Amino acid sequence: MADAAIEFLLENIKEIMQYHANSIIGAKREIENLESDLRFFREFLRDRVKKRRKDEFMKVVVREIQDLVYESEDIIDVFITNGVHQKSTKSSSSIDLHAIDKRVKGIKQKIELRWPHSDILSFDCADNREKPESSNFSNFFEYSLDFCPGKLLKQPRPPRMKNVVGFKDVTEDLIRRLTQETNYFDVISVIGMFGLGKTTLACKVYNDLEIQCFFPIRIWLSISQDFSARDIFLDILKQLTTISDHILAKNDHELAYMVADLLKRGRFLIVMDDVWETADWDRLHAALPEDNTKGKVLITSRMNGVSYYASRPRPPYNLRLFNLEESWELLRLEALGKLDCPSQLELVGRRIAKSCDGLPLAIAVIGGMLATRSSGSVTTATRRYWEKVSDHVSSYAIGNDPADRMQKSISLSYDKLPYHLRPCFLYFGLFPKDYEIPVSKLIRMWIGEGFVQENRDCSLEETAEKYLEDLININLVRNEKFMPYGKVKTCRVHDMVRDFCCIEAANENFLQEIKCNNDGQFTPSTSYTVKYRRLSLHSKCLDFISLRLFGPRVSSFVCLSKDTYFMSPENSSNIIGSFKQLRVLDVLPFKFTKIDVDLYNLLHLRYIALSSNLSVLPSKFNQLWNIQTLIVDTTCRTLKVEADIWTMNQLRHFKTNATATLLKSTKSGEIGERRLQTLGLISVESCTEELSHQAPNLKKLGIRGQLALLFNRRSGVFDLRNMSELGKLKLINDVYPNPGREGGLSGLPQPHQFPPSLTSLTLCATFLSWEHMSTLGLLKRLEVLKLKDYAFSGDIWEAADGGFRCLELLYIEDTDLIDWNASSHHYPKLNTLVLKNCEKLRGIPAELADIPSLQKLELHTCISAAESAKDILDAKKQTLAEGSAFTLSIFPPI
Repeated sequence: MADAAIEFLLENIKEIMQYHANSIIGAKREIENLESDLRFFREFLRDRVKKRRKDEFMKVVVREIQDLVYESEDIIDVFITNGVHQKSTKSSSSIDLHAIDKRVKGIKQKIELRWPHSDILSFDCADNREKPESSNFSNFFEYSLDFCPGKLLKQPRPPRMKNVVGFKDVTEDLIRRLTQETNYFDVISVIGMFGLGKTTLACKVYNDLEIQCFFPIRIWLSISQDFSARDIFLDILKQLTTISDHILAKNDHELAYMVADLLKRGRFLIVMDDVWETADWDRLHAALPEDNTKGKVLITSRMNGVSYYASRPRPPYNLRLFNLEESWELLRLEALGKLDCPSQLELVGRRIAKSCDGLPLAIAVIGGMLATRSSGSVTTATRRYWEKVSDHVSSYAIGNDPADRMQKSISLSYDKLPYHLRPCFLYFGLFPKDYEIPVSKLIRMWIGEGFVQENRDCSLEETAEKYLEDLININLVRNEKFMPYGKVKTCRVHDMVRDFCCIEAANENFLQEIKCNNDGQFTPSTSYTVKYRRLSLHSKCLDFISLRLFGPRVSSFVCLSKDTYFMSPENSSNIIGSFKQLRVLDVLPFKFTKIDVDLYNLLHLRYIALSSNLSVLPSKFNQLWNIQTLIVDTTCRTLKVEADIWTMNQLRHFKTNATATLLKSTKSGEIGERRLQTLGLISVESCTEELSHQAPNLKKLGIRGQLALLFNRRSGVFDLRNMSELGKLKLINDVYPNPGREGGLSGLPQPHQFPPSLTSLTLCATFLSWEHMSTLGLLKRLEVLKLKDYAFSGDIWEAADGGFRCLELLYIEDTDLIDWNASSHHYPKLNTLVLKNCEKLRGIPAELADIPSLQKLELHTCISAAESAKDILDAKKQTLAEGSAFTLSIFPPI
């Protein structure tokens, strides 16, 4: 984490040099010296990355470097903030880095005392064995091991596996594919997160009797991260021929050619376990005979990119988690050495198995711990120990295992992460266990933290999405829900991963979750808040706030409690007074009755999410010039925004659950300054003709109010064709206090008046007749259509030809529709159909089953249509292609 902090600070310094050069004339040398020192520390840390976890002295040095970086970051942040505010007065701010310079010299002195005359490019080579690949001594050391006769006599074998259980269906499927004759060279990839059992599964398949009979040549290769291609080629050759001095004299390319030549004739199976990089696969692939269609290769990897790159011609096999019965079977074998379980332990044992969340490695770790207390008869102490473990499964798996198996397994993936992804990954420790994380929230918080680096080819949000995709591809983060057009909507991390993040983050003072124990005491002690950079709170939030804390380094305070707390003015001021360097403030569970004036002095704030009962957003919010994301929930129906959001040049996302009335723009700033991407919900009155000029980069827009006033204006104000970036539009018809039907719309704007890039449209309470669906069908790029709260009303919907060419999701909730007449060609790309509270609907058009892309049908309180949904399921079963899936969900079940 210190590495990542250094990278971000170096980027900050680059920004100062580029944009604030006139303000740092008096401190230019100090800043340049700091930049040089940071580069020194960066190279030092990179050179000793493996040493950090074992060497206690290194841990101290790393922590000191990180603290130094945080302090420097705060000083520079203050400098930039002051500089912006003093710009109008033509005065200049200055940076005081003398204290930082002293600390830099102190850390450097420690390094020199421990590693005298150290050279950053070859730190402590004799001790650490971490020399550059170009080092001749390093190469000689490697080759001397390669040529060791004792090593050459070792045969590659799969690891010995104990208690190989579960994955019966997966095993059978893999064996079937491996023994299937093909007219191509078949490479099968098994991918999945750490600890899922990929190696165990591969070993089970490798040792299967049918596989042994089918493949006369079977070779097991453990690849891992730091493999030698030469070693691998020689390992294969040992299985095929006698290793002679002539063979040992060959170079890597010649050995690869020899392996391919020997394998090109017969039937063989090669298992390559734990492949990490596509470049590694390319090196190994050189030794494989592409023209031998009888040969098979099975690789395991936790990297999606590797698996998709290597697997051919079919996609890789995504290994699932254990189901509950598999988990319970493995736990019994690990803890008791048998499947028979004493009745006194069965209930708590099943609870433990379930808490492991289907991760075999976690089950094995916990089972091994239980085994030490489960010999002989079941005593009261044994039962109590099992109960104790059941209450803290994940913490036992991460922290108390003597061999630290879980920790080491996750560390392999973590240490492999590029530096810019490490803080993004550890940030998952901020969220509660089993928390389904909205991706939009996550990436906005990442951006607010400064984790996302500028890229002129794409927006910060697009870059952050790529970061998340990278973490998903190496199976540290799991997809939970998808948007219809393929993007991840929510994600989740396994409890064990989260615990790793919490431990690693706390060790580096990066993040700390504050917990309340049974005695009502907070852990760690509140006195430690002075150390941490980020604080996360999930319970007893009001008690914590009332303690009047001191956190001068805290840049983020996040409360994700399920409870709601009403904040008195005193408690409100406690938050702001305790943490004056805040960048991220997410306190939606707190209901503010008043906004403390000191909030407007938190000039570093970039992300703020708060709740209140206020009907006015004060103008003083304009002082928070750094704000990028502003989320305001309120109990009021309307929110008068007195702050001029058009002058907040950093603002990217403004969201509220009320109907927000905005000020007219008082500034004609340049288009390039307008970063606003999300705006909603805003009133009809705020939808002026200038909207497209004020927010030309808007991607999401929500409007609530009397839509008839918006659509029926003679001036055609609704014409959004100039908003070329707008992809998501929500229109809520609100005629309160009148009944909704009284404000129903007589029609919709013409298709050409909608944004040209519109892919998602939501309509609520518009009470349109179904004939107007033809207008929406002509929106050429529409992929998602959500109709809620009687968006359309009437007995019959006759689908019109020629529309909805790109529609993938159709969501209908609350309607009085009775008959829906349509065929498959009306929605040729439909993937998901969701119907909720359509109680009068007699049935779903049977022809929808003929849509090849249809994969999901969900009904909620649609009793009359349920039977027709089952008919569609039966029809889809007969037409599904191999590898395709179709899911039907009906509630209440019938």
